[in-house]
Amino acid sequence: MNQLTNSKKALLGFQHLLAMFGATVLVPLLTGLDTSIALLCAGLGTLLFHYITGGKVPVFLGSSFAFIGAISMTLSQYGIGVVKGGIIGAGIVYIIMSVIIKAFGPEKVRSFFPPIVTGPVIMVIGLRLSPVAISMAGYSYDAATGAGSVDTNSIIVASIVIITMIIVSIFAKGFFKLVPILISVVVGYIAAYAMNMVDFSGVSGAGWLGFSSSAFEQLTTIPQFTLAGLTAIAPIAMVIFIEHFGDITTNGAVVGKDFFKDPGVHKTMLGDGVATIIAGLLGGPANTTYSENTGVLAVTKVYDTSVLRIAAVFAVCLSLIGKFGALINSIPSAVMGGVSIILFGMIASVGVRTMVDAKLDFAHSRNLIISSLVLVTGISIDNIMLGTLSISGLAISAFIGVVLNKLLPKDI
Repeated sequence: MNQLTNSKKALLGFQHLLAMFGATVLVPLLTGLDTSIALLCAGLGTLLFHYITGGKVPVFLGSSFAFIGAISMTLSQYGIGVVKGGIIGAGIVYIIMSVIIKAFGPEKVRSFFPPIVTGPVIMVIGLRLSPVAISMAGYSYDAATGAGSVDTNSIIVASIVIITMIIVSIFAKGFFKLVPILISVVVGYIAAYAMNMVDFSGVSGAGWLGFSSSAFEQLTTIPQFTLAGLTAIAPIAMVIFIEHFGDITTNGAVVGKDFFKDPGVHKTMLGDGVATIIAGLLGGPANTTYSENTGVLAVTKVYDTSVLRIAAVFAVCLSLIGKFGALINSIPSAVMGGVSIILFGMIASVGVRTMVDAKLDFAHSRNLIISSLVLVTGISIDNIMLGTLSISGLAISAFIGVVLNKLLPKDI
């Protein structure tokens, strides 16, 4: 591919910003933290991650969903200072695990994650997110009655977004083919505006520069390292350890590079750890690699890591510009739902490709058993609460896959 100009990189970076925005700001909205600080931490964390990994891994770090329950509970009971201490503790756990990985070597670690494990796990990452995308697009399901309902306007807008993305991805030429998400978001936003689905009240009420008073207070509060905060938040880093492997494996599968070897998964884990410590110091949620941005890579096939760093700079700037952030936040969920349907499906498809490329033989009962249990548990189990510790179905399914791969004989 020809060298991208700075203006093209900027547009691609903005596209990555759109992909991560909704999920990153959702975490602070659900936990009571400030959205501007979350964006600031996401941008700074991504830049630190790229520095630590030598700018070799095209990932974006955003707010981790795994910490939602623990953060909201700790914040309501003990305050922001204790939350900050707990998140810093989680970052330290990441770093300790990075040292362990370095000590045993990537090949030893890789032996626990062959394609028969990583393929289904990658599929689970995409498929677990698919109900969220469908819900954002306007479909809702009532478990009590067993009936589904649709928001007609939202379905129309989401469909326009999907059709636009398909047309641009397949038929567009030149640079336009690289920004199908950005184009589809703009088209969807215009359609939503025409249908009176866009609310500009947040834009008119927002300031131009700086943080709000509550955000500034959160930013300047000194971290408090208490047993309650550390035990509630820090151990979650051990639970999402396998998720990190899945995300890095997915990213490598999309890009076509082995990030376990170069720069090394110990460095990617270290990057997550340092980014999470910074987030704790500033008062943002713990950071993690984002599947949404890996989906963007799969769509655009542009793997230039500088584009992700541009997106990170945009995130930092966005955190400081109130009206711009409010404008982005005014994008209706139906628009992002249409985008997410394709992005999350792309991730699941990468999992299929991982198994196809490995030429796995599903005539063997061993492969059928491992993949079936990973898929069923990963998709059907939501989250299991053990006190304040939330264990995701993804982590459970990945653990099952790793254990079965080691226990089941190779010749069944």
